[in-house]
Amino acid sequence: MTPPTAHSAAPPPTAQRRCIATGEVHERAALLRFVVAPDGELVPDVAARLPGRGLWLMPRRDIVERAVAKRLFARAARRPISAPAGLADRIEALLAQRCRDALGLARRAGVAVAGFERVAEAVRQGRAALLVFALDGAEGGRHRLVALGRGLPWAAALSGAELGAAFGRERVVHVSVGAGPLCRRLLADMQRIAGFRAEAALSGGTNDAPVGAARGGIVSND
Repeated sequence: MTPPTAHSAAPPPTAQRRCIATGEVHERAALLRFVVAPDGELVPDVAARLPGRGLWLMPRRDIVERAVAKRLFARAARRPISAPAGLADRIEALLAQRCRDALGLARRAGVAVAGFERVAEAVRQGRAALLVFALDGAEGGRHRLVALGRGLPWAAALSGAELGAAFGRERVVHVSVGAGPLCRRLLADMQRIAGFRAEAALSGGTNDAPVGAARGGIVSND
């Protein structure tokens, strides 16, 4: 059998997009996609599934507001565009819903647990791939679980009530999510929503850094 070459062993290129406001190139999952409806209204497409040409932005409140104020969407689309009022707030709400949905799916799949003791047990048993903490939760528990996790990624971008909604409870402070597609999706969305919530905190030490900077992928416009 012919041994694999360095070229054949390399991972496939990752689709990337260029931010219309900053010119920076990042992986799709790190950015926000927008499309233009037939009536010319700008539509945030946080799931990146709607038909039509995509317009991409860094996931940050200030950049969204700048793009609206300077009519960057119309310039990029080369047509008149109407941006809805409160666009940044709408994006924040959509991203929060995606996070809640992903957590709910992970809970039903048996890969997400809530509560300090259950999360600590998941960490000790190697079943935790991501730790999620309530924005308004006490930092003492967060620090203990982060130390126990020894380098596990963590995010604090949702309130206790938002986390609780995913678990059918009034409030949740500590969550563990196991490895898999839902975990990757949730981490990417947590990193995106952090750009809209100044109080958010991530294990990378920033609340506005997109996941996955450009690494030699393919830049496209859709």
